[in-house]
Amino acid sequence: MLRSVGQTQVTGSDEDPRVTELRAAVSRLRRELAGHPAEFPDRGIAEDELAALDAMAVTGVPEIPRLRRSLLLIAGAIGSVSALASALRDVRIAVDLFGEPPRR
Repeated sequence: MLRSVGQTQVTGSDEDPRVTELRAAVSRLRRELAGHPAEFPDRGIAEDELAALDAMAVTGVPEIPRLRRSLLLIAGAIGSVSALASALRDVRIAVDLFGEPPRR
């Protein structure tokens, strides 16, 4: 059963629920991007950054500044593709669960 972004974890897993949400949101956007028929110039950038987000989530300890950088690059790469807007929003919400990066 898939949960929507923002719900709390209800299983006995030790995985951080924020990581679970990030992995689910990234997976959904990757699937939708892979199934999207149109080619666009920055598609490769979006795919690379989604792979980077997934790799960070797998480690279980994503770096907030890197999460935000990847999100910005993905949004810039696919932001004008309206068919992907909902899945992109879910990734943004999942990244926001980690809070703001520390101020310098």
